[in-house]
Amino acid sequence: MNRLLLNKIILTLSTISALVGIGFLFWILITLTYKGVSSIQLSTFTNDLVEGGIRNLLVGQFTMALLATVVAVPIGVMAGIYLREYGGEKRMTMVIRNLSDIMTSAPSIVIGVFVFAFLVEPFGTFNGWAGSVALAIMMLPIIIGTTDNMLALVPKELREAGIALGGSKHKIVLQIVLKAAKVGVTTGILLSFARIIGETAPLLFTSANNQFFTMDMSGQFPSLTVSIYNLATYPDEASRELAWAASFILTAIVLFINLVGRYVTRNKH
Repeated sequence: MNRLLLNKIILTLSTISALVGIGFLFWILITLTYKGVSSIQLSTFTNDLVEGGIRNLLVGQFTMALLATVVAVPIGVMAGIYLREYGGEKRMTMVIRNLSDIMTSAPSIVIGVFVFAFLVEPFGTFNGWAGSVALAIMMLPIIIGTTDNMLALVPKELREAGIALGGSKHKIVLQIVLKAAKVGVTTGILLSFARIIGETAPLLFTSANNQFFTMDMSGQFPSLTVSIYNLATYPDEASRELAWAASFILTAIVLFINLVGRYVTRNKH
């Protein structure tokens, strides 16, 4: 009887906690949607920040994120392959795995400060290259961990079949094992991209921001997230409305990328 009562109490508390959490989430989303949609105009997408739009910010944010992806994906996937297929139970393998897990939960502002010390301060100016490097560092542990875990799910019989056919180690890994895990690896890449596209802290210390349209990454580079942070602190109503519009657009982008990742996972067969 006591166990049944305790079970009902815990179940009730868990349900209430879930409802409270979901309630706050919907409150945020509803407020963001209401204020964001009402602030969006055609000029929001056609003008640059200096003219009251976010065109240069979207281009700048995606440029840094895509460059980070180009750097992080091959390094992360190869590192994950090494850990699972070549590392075995070596001490170095365990050290790399633990460091990757730690980096996954590392505060993004710490990564921003680290990159600032090496790629900003020595050159005397904020720059887009530093922003891309900071975002790439954030992507790496996610891609490494996802690749490592997805390869672990591939049945060993597939590897043995490749060996029986006379395939070399690298061909078995690339043509059999990696292909079998490609959906999970792709999902990890999408989710890591969704994370960095909405990051602000590391860009505050690396790329900063630029009100004008530019593709010169050797200087301050346009950033959507940093601009939202700055616009929200301005006293004029127009700036705050632009911050709401940019926040809604950024949330929609992140949501879309996450939904694509979920869809790919569910339709892997």
